Amino acid sequence: MHRLAILGGGASGCFSAIQAKEFGKQNISVTIFEKSKEPLSKVKISGGGRCNVTHHLYDPELLSLKYPRGEKELRWAFESFQPKDTADWFAKRGVVLKAESDGRMFPVTDDSQTIIDCFLTEIKKKSIDLRLETGVSSVFVDENSEKGKFRILLDTGHELYFDSVVVATGSNKKVWNWMEALGHKIVSPVPSLFTLALENTGLIGLSGLSVPNASLRILPKGKIQTGPLLITHWGFSGPCALRLSAWEARTLFELNYQTDLEVNWIYPVTLQELENSFLGFKSEFKNSKIANKKWEEIPSRLWEWFLETLNISSDKRWADVSKQEVRSLSEIICRSKFRMASKGVFKEEFVTAGGISRKEIDFRTMQSKQVSDLYFVGETIDIDGITGGFNFQNAWTTSTIAAKHVADKSVR
Repeated sequence: MHRLAILGGGASGCFSAIQAKEFGKQNISVTIFEKSKEPLSKVKISGGGRCNVTHHLYDPELLSLKYPRGEKELRWAFESFQPKDTADWFAKRGVVLKAESDGRMFPVTDDSQTIIDCFLTEIKKKSIDLRLETGVSSVFVDENSEKGKFRILLDTGHELYFDSVVVATGSNKKVWNWMEALGHKIVSPVPSLFTLALENTGLIGLSGLSVPNASLRILPKGKIQTGPLLITHWGFSGPCALRLSAWEARTLFELNYQTDLEVNWIYPVTLQELENSFLGFKSEFKNSKIANKKWEEIPSRLWEWFLETLNISSDKRWADVSKQEVRSLSEIICRSKFRMASKGVFKEEFVTAGGISRKEIDFRTMQSKQVSDLYFVGETIDIDGITGGFNFQNAWTTSTIAAKHVADKSVR
């Protein structure tokens, strides 16, 4: 009997356990060690309590582009297990997923407890030993031990021996320290997926307002991120801001989260295109008040804020708007400047960029290149995706690959 220990009772830990038993059947015993009272805590709060299980993006190449760190490695990993496989896996267990208009996939119940119950049912059915409130104090490797290659010391002082270990502890510095002691390089973790707090600006008076197609970048030469942008009482949120926080995670950390930002509120319309359109407004809508005839995609409250900021009277007719005012209006819409003062949080869903170096993992098996029979899955690795179910998909994919390899060893 091959003995597998899984450190961590979160999404990737529980999925690794279930998949290992699925593939290994009676040839493998699985024990999950979870220090808290409840497993799957992140699943519980994901998607506002609905659990954003994955994303309806079934092309492995396009899917891999959603990962600021891990794109290259996951490109081929997704050939083994991708979102369609995830949806099929849950469907076979009576959990149907639905895709929303933006591609995010949730259980049709809109309740994360559905996913948790599915996992706990599988864990019980497969006789997986889930040990809650059981902390691990250290992990030792002894290649010559007759009891087992891995000696795990619990907080209680008890020792247990295993043939393989899957590390599924996410952003856990204590565990990373153990892995460093075993010869692994840890990429220093920094926050990813957070909102952007702005310095004092009248814009926050528009809290709750959103635009469907905006672009956002760090000045002077940051990579443009696009999507819906939400104004909050502290700054920016929504997919556009969260994508920027993910792709620029290390840059923003190095800048201490203080930098200049540029927004195009009507992406992909350019400044020149907008200026030409407004010049057309001057003749086409010459007798209309500028407050009453605006660019269609701009919400009325935001349009009013633009006019107030530029000291353009809302009663002014389009015919009386000067070319300089047209230029200024186009500039503020396509190239608004704001100062980021700090980072906020994205609900309770904390994601980090950093962890076990991807160079030290064989992504065909998720096995350590330094220590055989030691595996890494999920956010324990220096991999993170943008918001939309991509971080969970990383967990499902890497866990399945690791579980398959452990199970293959168990039948040799």
